[in-house]
Amino acid sequence: MARFSSVIFDLDGTLIDSAPDLLAAANHILAEEGRPTLTLADIKMMVGDGVPRLVERAFAKTGNPAGKRLDGLTARFVTFYHKHAADETRPFPGVMEALATLKAMGLRLGICTNKPHRPAIKVLEALGLTPHFSAVIGGDTLPGIKKPDPRHVEACLDALGADALSSVMIGDSLNDVASGKAAGLPTIVYAHGYAKMDPAKLGPDAILDDFADLARMLETWD
Repeated sequence: MARFSSVIFDLDGTLIDSAPDLLAAANHILAEEGRPTLTLADIKMMVGDGVPRLVERAFAKTGNPAGKRLDGLTARFVTFYHKHAADETRPFPGVMEALATLKAMGLRLGICTNKPHRPAIKVLEALGLTPHFSAVIGGDTLPGIKKPDPRHVEACLDALGADALSSVMIGDSLNDVASGKAAGLPTIVYAHGYAKMDPAKLGPDAILDDFADLARMLETWD
């Protein structure tokens, strides 16, 4: 594994299918506000820019925008979601095996996610993923900084004791590709995540169709 010594992953839509629990939290708040509910397809289009943007999009989709109430609504969302963050969330197929293989190869693994840190940790613990990761940088870890800001990825590199030249970023969104590239990392997009467009159009260096292929992809990277 000469080319890479560390791998940084996005979380939602990359390692885990968290849409059902995000949907439940959004619909809980919407119902309290007398709003219509969202569908699973709706919520997948809203994920990726952090909780405030998700709540903002949910309210814009179902009536009047959240406006000045956004902070309070976001806090209510986070409170509910934290209690139910792993009710239906599951790793994508092949993730558990792939992480174990990469760890066995001696790679340092980190997570850089726009999900708040506490729910991210709760999900990782509930799914048995925590032991694989040496660093978890959440969307609220650095005040005012999250993807696509490259400083978010750079913070994960620092926490891993890694450098951009020997690291790779794996995600499912334009934010992941943009932040990874801006931080100087090659990027891989998981093809079955929550991308709002054809994954190839996000501009990654490679596309991962099956986690069973990840170790070989990294070993043979040119």
